[in-house]
Order: sequence, then C-alpha cells, then structure tokens
Amino acid sequence: MTLAIDVAGLNKSFAGKHVVQDLSIQVEEGRICGFLGPNGSGKTTTLRMLCGLLTPDSGSGTCLGYDILAQSAAIKVRTGYMTQRFSLYEDLTLAENLQFTARVYGLDRRAERVDEALARLGLTDRRDQLAGELSGGWKQRLALASATLHEPKLLLLDEPTAGVDPKARRDFWDEIHVLAARGLTVLVSTHYMDEAERCHEIAYISDGRLIARGTAQAVVDGSHLVTFHGEGPDVGRVAQALAGQPGVETVAPFGAAVHVSGTDRGALEAALAPWRKAPFTWREVDPTLEDVFIQLMGRAQDNVA
Repeated sequence: MTLAIDVAGLNKSFAGKHVVQDLSIQVEEGRICGFLGPNGSGKTTTLRMLCGLLTPDSGSGTCLGYDILAQSAAIKVRTGYMTQRFSLYEDLTLAENLQFTARVYGLDRRAERVDEALARLGLTDRRDQLAGELSGGWKQRLALASATLHEPKLLLLDEPTAGVDPKARRDFWDEIHVLAARGLTVLVSTHYMDEAERCHEIAYISDGRLIARGTAQAVVDGSHLVTFHGEGPDVGRVAQALAGQPGVETVAPFGAAVHVSGTDRGALEAALAPWRKAPFTWREVDPTLEDVFIQLMGRAQDNVA
C-alpha cells in the first residue's frame, strides 16, 4: 500500500479557537476520501493543512511523499484545489481561463492541454463562452478542468457540488472516479450523503476531532444504531413527540415516514411503545449513513454544550 497522505497529531488554532485537534489520518494513493462534519468542524482547515496552504501549529507527516512542514511548496504544485465558490474569472472565456491556469503553472504544450481538458469535460463547444454566463453545473466542470489541468497527484474538493442539480452532480462524480482509477488521490468535503457513499472511505470530523473513519458501511456498523421506520397519518406529530425521549437519539422525517434511532434497544422500544398501534406501522431497518450522520452531529452538539 502506497500512502498519499500520512499525518499525525495535526493542530491548528485561530484567535484562540482550537479548530483542528490532534488529527491523524492516512489515505492510500488512488482513493477517494470524503470529509464529513457540521459547518465549522475543521474540514476545510484540515484540507488546507494537508496541501500546504496552512502550516499546522503542531504535528507532522507527509503528503505525496513530501514533508508537510518543510516541503509545502512541492506539495502545492502537485495538488489541485477546487473551492466551494467558483473562483475563476467570469469575464474571460472558458479557454482563456484555462490558458491563464496553464501559464500560472508554467506548463508546456498549453494550447494542447487546454484543448484536451475542454474535450474531456465536454466543454469544447463552449470554449469561447464567457465563464460568467455558465450555469452552476457547467461552472463546476470548468473549475474541475482548471484544478486538474497540471495533472496533479492530489485533488482537494471543498463542497464542490453545492447548489448543483442532481444530474450535474452525478456526471461530476463519474469523472472523479475516472480520475481516481488513474491514480489520482481525492479528498472531498461534502454534506450530501449520496456523495459520501460514493467515496471509497469517509472521515467524520466534529469540533476539530476525527471521531469516525472507514468505509461508509463500516461507519454505519460501528455506530451500533438500532433504527425503526414508521409510517402513518400525520407522522410528523409522532416525530415531535418522540424527540428527546429516553433512548431516542435521532428522529428524522422522510416524507410520509420517520426514522427513529438509538443505541439502547430496550429504551428505544419503550419510547416507541405508545405509538406501535394503528394507524401507525413500524419495522426495524438498517440505519442509513444519514441516520449515523445525524446521531454524530447530535453528540457533537451535546459535547459543545
């Protein structure tokens, strides 16, 4: 196994706030690792420390074989970074934006590389269109073309599909898997559970700490959640009544149904008992990654409180 990332004990504080706390993580080359966690949990700060944009207050390790403290410049030029907010020039055409990126990295065969990038992401017919005229999905493709133009070994994606329609998100993830299959290592922060499930592994960060790690299924199994799926008229009223009851750790409405979860089976079933009669029906189901995500968020809020 070749590790693209191998860091330990990373810490970072801003204005007295400990944003990342003793974080250690390893990521194998060619893997897609999803970073999950509430807003402000330290995901973006972690990504920026790994690629050399931020210097950790303490900790050590390597990224792409380079020391994250002493060789950050070497890491930067081998990393592609796609921010949540579209950061290319809206008053330049697609081709002009990519030509600018090629000059920044000092690439050879610039015209050829730009043509190849446009073709790979289906942008050739739009090459002379202003970037500011693109919809969210097309802007996303252009940003990905720019982030991978210099053929990086590591790609960092900070909530790259926020505000993009489902079809564009699926097309984007298909391309990410193609890149990973070619050996590119990808770290992506996301709030979409379907995207997290498309990662080879996930890391859940809360309050600056890594609290869950593994494949999506391993994280679900490790939660030890017991989940019941309930249906019936006005099931939202049931959800409100169950929230906060002993044994009930999460209550999540799903349209005309509700998922109720907890780790203490006896206490959970006791809380459900008054509602396990007509017109409501209940069945035990496997917890979803979203059920686990909500549970972890709840625990994080409890810890902060």
